[in-house]
Amino acid sequence: MNKKWLVSLLLAALVALLAACNNDEESSKESKEKEQAKQEESAQGGEQQELPEPDLEGIPDVVAEVNGEKIDKNEFTETYEPQFQQMAMQMQMTGQEVNQDEIKKQVAESLVGQELLIQEANNKGYEASEEEKQKSLEELAKMNQMESPDDFLAALKEQGMEEKEVMAQIEKQVKVDQLVAEEAGDTEPSEEEMKEMYEQMKAQQEKAASESEGKGEGAGEVPSYEEAKPQIEQQLKNQKEGEAVQKMVKDLREKGDVEVHI
Repeated sequence: MNKKWLVSLLLAALVALLAACNNDEESSKESKEKEQAKQEESAQGGEQQELPEPDLEGIPDVVAEVNGEKIDKNEFTETYEPQFQQMAMQMQMTGQEVNQDEIKKQVAESLVGQELLIQEANNKGYEASEEEKQKSLEELAKMNQMESPDDFLAALKEQGMEEKEVMAQIEKQVKVDQLVAEEAGDTEPSEEEMKEMYEQMKAQQEKAASESEGKGEGAGEVPSYEEAKPQIEQQLKNQKEGEAVQKMVKDLREKGDVEVHI
């Protein structure tokens, strides 16, 4: 666990969603099969290719300016390094070349999106109550398998993040959540939408199972609609929310004064 990991988690509603379109290929069945084949090949050959180091040469002191607010080199670096490591591992497994310039641009755009949403939430006067902040803290502690919020805060303190800073980040996230909820509106998927996604998932899984059987491998069992429904419902909600976030960031950027120096 590290400091920037928490910040990224607290702002996951936009970092992950804004970058989702860049990760579609990695989540596909074909990509997973390529990854498995690559891993098996590496294991058989007994060779482990070294991951490249993040290249931070030439990063300006001010990476971007968003309506007068500066995103500095330190904030960019703390976000870029773990993001680069994750993407480098994915690309290595699929045999793709790591393009650090492209990853830098994606990280810079994510940080710009974060700042735009935080500013909009403040401009619209959203408030985070103590009860809402405490609830978010408890959820974070639970997600990190901590027994209590105090344990979670203690672990973060060891990483150099004081409680005051943690709560400030949580306050930002609560406000952004309120903004996104208003913008997204009703994200509850219909029964028809969920059944349509289930049929697509079922067809993909059956195809993959058929291919596995052809290779002499075991075939996974396709879950029933009722078993898969909770996951499908959440996936569709996230998708609708993500689309709302992307549209909002696009509109805010067009109306705002944004300069990116990478």
